[in-house]
Amino acid sequence: MEKLNYEVLKKSGYTGYIKESAPEKVMQFGEGNFLRAFVDYWFDCANEKADWNGKVVLVQPIAQGLTNLINEQEGLYTLYLRGSEKGQKVDDKRVISSVSRCINPYEDFDAVLKMAVSDDLEIIVSNTTEAGIAHDTESKFDQCPPITFPAKLTRILFERYKAGKPGIVMLSCELIDDNGKELLKCVNQYIDDWGLEEGFKKWINEENTFCSTLVDRIVPGRIKDAKEVEELEKVNGYHDELIDVGECFGVWIIEGPEGLEDKLPFKKAGLNVEVVPNVTPYKHRKVRILNGAHTGFVLGAYLAGFDIVRDCMHNDNVKGFMNKLLYEEVIPTLKHELDENDLKNFAEAVQDRFNNPFVNHELMSISLNSTSKWKARDLPSFLDYVKEMKKLPVCFTMSMAAYIAFYSNDIQERTADGMICKRPKGNTYKIQDDAWALDFYYAHKDDSAEDLVHAVLSNTQMWDQDLTEIEGFEAKVLEDLKMIREQGAEAAYKSCL
Repeated sequence: MEKLNYEVLKKSGYTGYIKESAPEKVMQFGEGNFLRAFVDYWFDCANEKADWNGKVVLVQPIAQGLTNLINEQEGLYTLYLRGSEKGQKVDDKRVISSVSRCINPYEDFDAVLKMAVSDDLEIIVSNTTEAGIAHDTESKFDQCPPITFPAKLTRILFERYKAGKPGIVMLSCELIDDNGKELLKCVNQYIDDWGLEEGFKKWINEENTFCSTLVDRIVPGRIKDAKEVEELEKVNGYHDELIDVGECFGVWIIEGPEGLEDKLPFKKAGLNVEVVPNVTPYKHRKVRILNGAHTGFVLGAYLAGFDIVRDCMHNDNVKGFMNKLLYEEVIPTLKHELDENDLKNFAEAVQDRFNNPFVNHELMSISLNSTSKWKARDLPSFLDYVKEMKKLPVCFTMSMAAYIAFYSNDIQERTADGMICKRPKGNTYKIQDDAWALDFYYAHKDDSAEDLVHAVLSNTQMWDQDLTEIEGFEAKVLEDLKMIREQGAEAAYKSCL
């Protein structure tokens, strides 16, 4: 079967939207599954729905990558967006044609510098992993290319500045707080390190827009089942080395100044991409609702006999517990930051996302590092609820008890990389967390329920505060823990409804 390119696609009979040529308006650092299923999808939709008339040039961020495969397929690849929307199964296929080519800067950095001075260039996008935005004094101006991504960007923008070209919009997608601000900070450090002229520094900070962004789409990436790939390619009529898969839900929040929304093509296309003055409330929405729901219910659900998230959404007690936690205990604490309807719509979408028929999201994978996750995702909502409502939140209190139960259930041994516990009437399971947290639970494995709850809640290393000082919390967590151990986690969750 012939490999996908424009000629092969025409022969295949594909009838979807395709744009074969357009000015190269975007330089994108990163050519992996996530950016191709997220950023390049949005630009592809902007071409179709807003006549944006633009192409994206990918830049391979590390020495090994997909440059050759992407160029062999002339930038084309098949994207499947799969999931559930309002309870209905979704499996949409789209051939993405927003990418024109890919450059390997380790073989041809001059090609990157040439694009840097293009009159068509308007936007630079990056997703170079959490470690990508970093300052390293080993990065030098005359390296081809400089070592770190911020150093490469500094070199590229200096070329653009020297050519007298206007500034660009920088959209950082790395999963760190204030990604755009941190990137700009690194660029300014390199300007100082390299002794570049003050005029360039002024141009960087006044003529360019560095945006922090929040990305939200689960991207499983490649289809691993060879038989499924073979069947899809028979239907498609071509061989695709770059098939990509993402969930159908997706939202991109971009922090930027007034007027940027009209400069970018997404609003005109009616896409789920928002430009806002401050991305922080939207991060709180994601962390406390999406991530907080995961951490809030999965540990007890696993003890109740469930293994994947989707099955939890088909159980009235577990699903009811999660929804009560979200709608009655999380959302009320966020109403001062975002519109309540917006929060409820996001929570409704979370339920669909957890019910994705294409993704077997294992509860044990979510359980990794649950101590720090509960602290980051659930404790802020718990504390805000107590402060605002002057009472304990029923579901979060039970969630804490489920966390303790999960970490203390019939402890078998402490291994080099985890701690082995035994599921009620079931298999053993390995808890993986920071060594100090596992050491703590193993040291307390013979404690009474009363002593264990007190030790956990008063552990300031875990929570940065003594939670036993919250009136009634210790007694209620103890009561809930005993219920989980005696009646089972599902019955305990049901008692909260």
